[in-house]
Amino acid sequence: MFRLDQKIVLVTGAGSGIGAAIATACAGMGAFVYVTDCDASGGQATLATLTAVGGAAEFLPLDVRSESDCADAAERVHQRWGRLDVLVNNAGIGHVGDLLHTTGADLDRLYAVNVRGVFNVSKAFLPQMVKRRSGNIINLASIGAVVGVRERVAYCTTKFAVAGLTRSMALDHAKDGVRVNCICPGRVETPFVAARLREYPDPEKARAEMSATQAQGRMGRPEEIAAAAVYLASEASSFVTGTEFIIDGGWTAGK
Repeated sequence: MFRLDQKIVLVTGAGSGIGAAIATACAGMGAFVYVTDCDASGGQATLATLTAVGGAAEFLPLDVRSESDCADAAERVHQRWGRLDVLVNNAGIGHVGDLLHTTGADLDRLYAVNVRGVFNVSKAFLPQMVKRRSGNIINLASIGAVVGVRERVAYCTTKFAVAGLTRSMALDHAKDGVRVNCICPGRVETPFVAARLREYPDPEKARAEMSATQAQGRMGRPEEIAAAAVYLASEASSFVTGTEFIIDGGWTAGK
């Protein structure tokens, strides 16, 4: 039911963390995976992991902020395969700070990747999906797209935008045979979170507080988020579109 045999999947920000886990999981389910990232060393490391266990994949350098990069990536994929079955918009960055400790430049930096990046890559691949009347887009949002998170004003602003973009695209293209959903993880043990922890005066105290936010008392693992991506990428989720798939260890259960 969850096999992805003969599907062509592209994952942005696949050089580490959740993106690497999604790329690995999709390859393990039989998909050909384009591992994309603006960090070539990270992308190549993920590719090496995939190919070492027999996965079919290729590394494709991609800066999601660049419209021309996105157009070039779409042209390369379409020239080889004639289609992209599943697009996973995972690339994202963060910032710690309330409004008084967030600059306009901080907001612009996050918007360029977290929102405009999703827009750019989707716009590059969506026309062929609509033309074929078949496609699947999975955006990585955050629990910060569902509830407010302290000292994450820029991050939440961009992730709420991703959720809105997801719903709008899903409605606009449901009758074109294209499904669009987003995954909203709680806190997950990734290099992304590790970098955020280092910004705190007491990283270990911050780690404990972040873990306690989830009702289960721990952060998630990248492979737990990747499992949801495999479900959404598969035909098992054929009636699912326009939704926020929350995976948060119970964070929002009492809100």
